[in-house]
Amino acid sequence: MEIHTQDTLQLSASVLSIGALDGIHRGHQALLLKAKERAEKLGVPFVVYTFDPPPKVFFKGCPLLMSVEEKLQRLEMLGADHVIVGSFDEAFTKKEVPVFIEELKEMNPIEIWEGPNFLFGKNREGTIEVLRRYFKVEVLQPLTCEQGEMISSSRIRKLLQQGNYPQVKKLLGVDCLTMPMLENLYVRKI
Repeated sequence: MEIHTQDTLQLSASVLSIGALDGIHRGHQALLLKAKERAEKLGVPFVVYTFDPPPKVFFKGCPLLMSVEEKLQRLEMLGADHVIVGSFDEAFTKKEVPVFIEELKEMNPIEIWEGPNFLFGKNREGTIEVLRRYFKVEVLQPLTCEQGEMISSSRIRKLLQQGNYPQVKKLLGVDCLTMPMLENLYVRKI
């Protein structure tokens, strides 16, 4: 797996997925595995574009579920060929949608795979509909747990705060985490 900074990766073709991916929970895993499957079928590299820190951590000070190093390890396990880590800082928040689109064009995505609530660019003005003007975009519906609730990083943070570690482990899809490791997830800050 090769790691890149923003605006540095150029490919003749790819399958791409973009997202904060904080925690790389079961919903993220399903999306990434589907994108990887499509990349393999199309014979092109699988690219993940993610952010450090995740936007919710930057804007709202939410606890970080996973360090960038841990995220990169998980992405490698999920089969990413290339990972772009965008430094999510004040300058990045001002990145206009057309500028972001031009960066994506450098990777020549045959398909882009996203969840239904994907937004990007300055003031979150970029939508799936905007992406579809330039690229073929596929949307994977969110996974839900046994209780019918959507699996999300926000929900995982809430469960951590409540001390519901068994449910957190289920949603993260990680059986190897110990209780102290889970407790550390919630108190971790940038």
